[in-house]
Amino acid sequence: MRALVLAALVAVASAPTVLPAKAETAVLAGGCFWCVESDLESLPAVREVISGYAGGTTDNPTYRNYHDGDHREVVKVDFDETQLSYRDLVALFLRTIDVTDAGGQFCDRGHGYSTAIYPLDDKQAAEAKAAIAEAQKDLGKKIVTPVEKPAVFWPAEDYHQDYYKSSVRTLTRFGYVKRSDAYKGYRKACGRDARVKAVWGAEAYKDLPHHGS
Repeated sequence: MRALVLAALVAVASAPTVLPAKAETAVLAGGCFWCVESDLESLPAVREVISGYAGGTTDNPTYRNYHDGDHREVVKVDFDETQLSYRDLVALFLRTIDVTDAGGQFCDRGHGYSTAIYPLDDKQAAEAKAAIAEAQKDLGKKIVTPVEKPAVFWPAEDYHQDYYKSSVRTLTRFGYVKRSDAYKGYRKACGRDARVKAVWGAEAYKDLPHHGS
């Protein structure tokens, strides 16, 4: 959960020494973790996004009970900070959610689906607050996404990971379909993209190679 800094220098034969890429970690809540995972994994600097839960009072939360412990759906993002800073990642993330809604996100209501940023240390907290202040100035409206205290990240069940691109078939309200198709149907029906664009206009999904797929 803590940011990992790879400090060793790599020397190859007579080639000059180079500093390896650094690894950084962010924990972000943006409503449905399938959607946040899909959006942020499209960034070239992102190595991995894991869906999970954080911020609540209970240990080992599951999809069935995480609401009972006041956890939120979150993602843990591992990224290369030589390509993308934590502050810039937060700025991008803010433009993929409805930062004006404190009661949930889109069709998903309640604390478990509300937005938040869980910094790992004081440095991340300061950078997150700076990114929010800048985004609020750009938006011209109050951003209600809070910067919380550091929290334990609990990975979600295996079937939630990479749900948005899974070819496994499952029975859903859209029929017996691939999870990737169920995800697309859910995202459209929930109005996520339409609402983000209504809130952010041209800033929506700014600098993401793709989203929603």
